[in-house]
Amino acid sequence: MSWSADRFVFGASALAKNIGVSPMIIGLTIVAMGSSAPEIVVSATASYAGNVNTAVGNALGSNITNIALVLALTALFKPLSVTSSTLRREMPVLLLVTILAVFFLSDGFLTKIEGISLIILFFLVIGGLTWISMNVEKGDLLQKETEEELPSNVKTSNAVFWVIVGLIFLPLSAHFMVESAVVIARFFGMSDLVIGLTIIALGTSLPELAASIAGVLKGEDDLALGNIIGSNIFNLLAVLAMPGLIAPGAIDPNAASRDMYAMLAVTVLLFAFSFSLKGSRCINRWEGGALFMCYCAYVYSIL
Repeated sequence: MSWSADRFVFGASALAKNIGVSPMIIGLTIVAMGSSAPEIVVSATASYAGNVNTAVGNALGSNITNIALVLALTALFKPLSVTSSTLRREMPVLLLVTILAVFFLSDGFLTKIEGISLIILFFLVIGGLTWISMNVEKGDLLQKETEEELPSNVKTSNAVFWVIVGLIFLPLSAHFMVESAVVIARFFGMSDLVIGLTIIALGTSLPELAASIAGVLKGEDDLALGNIIGSNIFNLLAVLAMPGLIAPGAIDPNAASRDMYAMLAVTVLLFAFSFSLKGSRCINRWEGGALFMCYCAYVYSIL
């Protein structure tokens, strides 16, 4: 699944660049959405199959995993500098979207109206990110890093080929992942929610882990952190919208009483560790260690 998502992002980014789309728009929309593509497809597949709690668990678990495991391991490997004004604008958006998701799930139901609201907000955020990209300050580090990461000198025919490959293999791999997860859950006596929070969330977060480690190795800290923030925003707007749109109804009580608050807690920690009113900020190793301990404690508590 990670391979098919990567090929889709590669092809879509190259195609958009070839037809004249701004590199910043590509980075903040196609690349960010591409890293969430596995979660979106898995959530839709699980919802169609009637495994609503797997879909909800995937959305919540992916955000927890992205922050408390992926970002934590990245910061332990190398402290992350937070310097881009774009990221400082996106972090409050992530916090607000997380609070909205908690509000929607707090009654133990995910309705079709809530699903529609989330998907509308998803497109509004895409529009907002596009506006930001068109008005980004010259010399912004995230803009420079994004432009350097985009594929170049790719023929349009090759780009279209990889887009088609990604669109074919993403749903196929998602189907096999969900079916395999259901078999594992039944064998070990695990609930659909827990399997979504752990195994599926970890599997669909592999693109973020690979992108973050690769980013810090190249000194592209803003891009590494931006991938995680963008992915988490899209997870709550597009991924969580799928069960609301496809199979609205009651969700596992643990999602409303435990898991959504765990997601909110690690998001608040990320905001606290990253945000600075003055100058730059750094997510250091002890903060990464604290996030990692939160992840270990969380997984222990649900297993």
